[in-house]
Amino acid sequence: MATEHDNLISRQRKALTVELRKPLGPKFLQQIIDNSYDSMFVTDRCGNVLFASTGSRIFMEAKAEEMIGKNVMDFAKDGIYNWSPTLKAIKTRLVVSGIVTNSHGVQQMVTSKPVMDENGEIVMVITNARDKDLVDQYITALEKERTTAKRYKTAVEYLIEVNLENNEIVAESQQMRQIIKMSNVIARTDSTVMLIGDTGTGKEVMAKHIHRTSLRSKEPFIPVNCAAIPHELLESEFFGYIRGAFTGANPQGKPGLFEIADKGTLFLDEIAELPLSMQSKLLRVIESGEAQRLGDTNIYQTNVRLIAATNRDLKVMISQNQFRSDLYYRLNVIPISLPPLKERPEDILALAYKFLGELNRKYALRKVFSSQAVQAFQNYNWPGNVRELRNVIERLVITSAGDNLNFEDDFLVNSKACLKTEESFPKTPKAYQGTLKNVIKAVEDEYINQVLMECGGRVGEAAKRLGVHRTMLYRKKIINA
Repeated sequence: MATEHDNLISRQRKALTVELRKPLGPKFLQQIIDNSYDSMFVTDRCGNVLFASTGSRIFMEAKAEEMIGKNVMDFAKDGIYNWSPTLKAIKTRLVVSGIVTNSHGVQQMVTSKPVMDENGEIVMVITNARDKDLVDQYITALEKERTTAKRYKTAVEYLIEVNLENNEIVAESQQMRQIIKMSNVIARTDSTVMLIGDTGTGKEVMAKHIHRTSLRSKEPFIPVNCAAIPHELLESEFFGYIRGAFTGANPQGKPGLFEIADKGTLFLDEIAELPLSMQSKLLRVIESGEAQRLGDTNIYQTNVRLIAATNRDLKVMISQNQFRSDLYYRLNVIPISLPPLKERPEDILALAYKFLGELNRKYALRKVFSSQAVQAFQNYNWPGNVRELRNVIERLVITSAGDNLNFEDDFLVNSKACLKTEESFPKTPKAYQGTLKNVIKAVEDEYINQVLMECGGRVGEAAKRLGVHRTMLYRKKIINA
C-alpha cells in the first residue's frame, strides 16, 4: 500500500514531467548557449548578425547591441578578425571550417554551416567556435592516446615472436636459493642489472623473473638478442625511425625498442656483441633518458628498466678496447652471476622433471625417467647447461618409442641416443628377483621416482611427502639409481 511519502514523490515527478514538456523560453535558451564551451554566432542569408552568444561577443570585443544587425563584411573591414567563414559559407553554400584570428592574436577554431529551406535557399548561417588552444589540447591528448595504442600494438606484435612460456625458476640448490632471494629484493627497485653466466645458464629466465616480481610487472618485457640484429639496423631497431627516414623503411615509421618497452623492462642479451658505435649511443640514452628516432628532430623521453646479460668477460674486452668502460659501469650496477649447472647438481633432476612434465603435458604423453637416466643426469657435467638439459630431454621424449626414457651413460657425451624400442620393454607386470633387500631397494627407487614426477622434480616437496630429509633423498636417489 502506497504511503503518503510515495504519493508525494509521485506528484512531484508528474509535475516535473509536465514542466519539461513545455517549450523552452528565450531566456532559458540564452542561458544554455551562453554557458556552452562553444561560442555561437547566427546570421541571415546576407551575413547580417541575428544572434551572438557571450563567447562570440568576447572574441570580437563588442556588445550585443553593437553586433546585432551588423554585416560580417564590416567586421573583417574593421580588422576585428582576419577573415569570415560565415561569408565564405554563404558564397560556397558549403560547410566551412578554419582558424580565425582576432585583432589581439587570439585564435578560434570556427565552423560555419548554412541552413537551407525546402527550395534549397539559404535561410541563415550558424557558426560555432572554440578556443584553438583548447582544440590543440584535445589533439595532443588524442595523439598521445594513439601513440600509446600504437606502442602497445607494436609490443604485442613483437612479443608474438617471443617465447612466453612459464619460465618458473627451479632453485633446489643453496646457490640458486640465495640468488633468487637477492633478485626478489633487487626487483623492487629500478636499478640496472647485469646477468653474468655461461651460455644456457638461464639468464633470460632470470630476467623474466626479475620483471615479474618488479613494480613494472604489468608493463611490457622486451627481450633483445643484440647478436641477432645486423649492425646496420641496430640504431633503427633500438630507437625507431620516422616515415621516409631511409630507403626500404616502413611508410608509417616504426617505434624503437625503447618506445615499445616504455614503463617496462628492456632485456639486452649478448650485450658484449654491440659494436662500439652503438655502445656510445646506448650510453647517451641511459645517461640522459632521452632518445630520438632516425630522421626525426623531436626527442622523446624513455622510462625503461634495463637488464643486460653476457657470457663474456667484459673487463677483458675493455682492456682490448672492445667494450666501453663507461657503459660497463652504467650497466654493471647490480651484477648477478649465474653458476653453471655442474656447480649446482641439486637442480639437475628438479629441472629434468620440470621439463619432462612440460613436454608430457604438451604432447599428452606419460613418459618417465628410468634409473639409468637418473644416474646419467647426475654423472654428466652439462657443458651446455640448462639449455642442453632441456634439449636432451625433448629429444628423448620425441624419439623414444616407449614410455620409459632409458639410455646409456655415454649418451650425453657422444650425443647419440641409445633408445629402447617399445618391444624392448616387458609387456607383463614387472617381476622382482633377488634378496628381499634388493627388492625393497627396487620398489623404493620406483616410488621415489613416482613422487618426484608428481612433484615436478622439486626435491624439497618430494622429501616432505616421503617423510625424509632432502639430503637423505638425494643420497637415496644416487644409491638406488
